[in-house]
Amino acid sequence: MLIEFSVANFKSILERQTLSMVASADSEHAEKNVIELPGETIKYLKSAVVYGPNAAGKSNLLKAMLVLQQLILHSASSQEGIPMIGITPFLLDGNIPDEPSEFNIVFIANDGVKYEYYFSATPKAVEKEWMVAYPNGRPQRWFERELNKTTGKYEWWFGSKFKGEKAEKKVWQDFTRNNSLFFSTAVQLNNEQLKTPFGWIANQLIVITSGIDLNPWLSINLIKNNEGHKILDYLQAADIGIDGIDIKEEDLPPQAQFIGGNPFMQAIGALNFNPGGPEDAAGQKPKMIRVTTTHKNTETNEVVHLSIEDESEGTRKLFNLTGGWIRSLDIGATLLVDELERSLHPKITRFLVELFHSNKNQSNAQLIFTTHDTNLLDTSLLRRDQIWFVEKNNGKATHLYSLLDYNPRKEEALERGYLKGRYGAVPVVGEIN
Repeated sequence: MLIEFSVANFKSILERQTLSMVASADSEHAEKNVIELPGETIKYLKSAVVYGPNAAGKSNLLKAMLVLQQLILHSASSQEGIPMIGITPFLLDGNIPDEPSEFNIVFIANDGVKYEYYFSATPKAVEKEWMVAYPNGRPQRWFERELNKTTGKYEWWFGSKFKGEKAEKKVWQDFTRNNSLFFSTAVQLNNEQLKTPFGWIANQLIVITSGIDLNPWLSINLIKNNEGHKILDYLQAADIGIDGIDIKEEDLPPQAQFIGGNPFMQAIGALNFNPGGPEDAAGQKPKMIRVTTTHKNTETNEVVHLSIEDESEGTRKLFNLTGGWIRSLDIGATLLVDELERSLHPKITRFLVELFHSNKNQSNAQLIFTTHDTNLLDTSLLRRDQIWFVEKNNGKATHLYSLLDYNPRKEEALERGYLKGRYGAVPVVGEIN
């Protein structure tokens, strides 16, 4: 479960900006929208939304989270000298580009322990990195590294609670390159203690930024495992006229030269695929998965089968999202989605948000999303501490702030107030000369 995420000097973000999922003392929608953990006085939010004009930095907030995740998962495999993928400093201040970008995340992993992890990095190298664990609420600083810019070498520190023999720690340290995270490297070298927080980052954090849809395989696998009724329940609840959904495996055409461009036509065993070549390692030739929908004419009872590719963009997006929505709610993932409303009717967008506040969410899943859909600025749906805004300051840097900064009344018409500019974060639309 995400508690807090902060980022500084990344794309349009200059000063440190923090998104907090800690609930305020407000009792509004406490049963539906708030997570209470046994033995804890602090409460957490099940969802949060970020509003703001185009180009204000909403997407960059989620991209920062994606960069953090991808560097933790993959930087250990980076070759020496390769720039750190995704590290992009604020470029509108000539004094800033050489300064490191900073990332800080606080979360509760599946072991019930709170972790705080921080690193700062330029495209060339990590400059600082540390982790603190809070078993039983007591802080334990496990490790820290900091680049000495005079010597060009790292200064290392390991806490007494960080497990491992001295020789093991030396191996983890020595194999950590300048352009890789120690967190990533130590897990790759079988550090058992870090596998739990690493597992949360890898499996419980799902980030969908602009141009990236949820992997359709999450939906496809449900159908393959005879759980297609779950997908159908979502699609029918959205009233998009689909009466059935199925998948069909087909032989891959011998002339096929490319796999993966079409999200609904993916190959099984693609890594072993050789057009017209031998069978794969499992003894099976690669197959393609075709998703088909069923439509029934209620007057004539005629049944028509369509490829998912023939459905609307909104239907395809909803199919992609549904598997991830089901998975997130089942395992208690933190799901971040950019422009949730894109290609979806406002009622469907609201339906997707409400699922995280409903009894379908028994695992403390969280949803964080950006949107322009002002219909969701509704106190019957969201608490005031769940609503955030971004806008750019005079230096054209992103500023993230909470609706609570404006102390709105409980009965205040939030949508009207926002569109009138009461809370900022709206575009100033001018005239064309």
